[in-house]
Amino acid sequence: MLVRDAMSTVVLTVGPAHTLRQAARLMSARRIGAAVVLDPDTCGIGILTERDILNSVGAGQDPDRETAHAHTTTDVVFAAPEWTLDEAAAAMSRGGFRHLIVLDGHGPVGVVSVRDIIRCWAPARTRAGALSF
Repeated sequence: MLVRDAMSTVVLTVGPAHTLRQAARLMSARRIGAAVVLDPDTCGIGILTERDILNSVGAGQDPDRETAHAHTTTDVVFAAPEWTLDEAAAAMSRGGFRHLIVLDGHGPVGVVSVRDIIRCWAPARTRAGALSF
């Protein structure tokens, strides 16, 4: 199975000036764990995750004052829609993160998460008798 089969194609994008509270509200409303941060000044693509927001709040920072820019991961590992789910899972494992922005051509076309991969793998492995609870 490929990344394109598992990824979410509805990509939440926020700007670098969004506050963490604004980003958290948007992520919560969409029930997603990551937002793509597009910075028109740098032409860069980054990612802001629920973990980034949690770390900021846990450190006592004000989510109404902290911006996405200050907490965005910019050294992002991108996936291609043609990657296998094994390749995506390996990249996540190596990097210690749970989301990959999927790029195709000119920009982001999706986000794939560990949860997306598990949703795809679990039924196949259950049918094969590999999972037992």
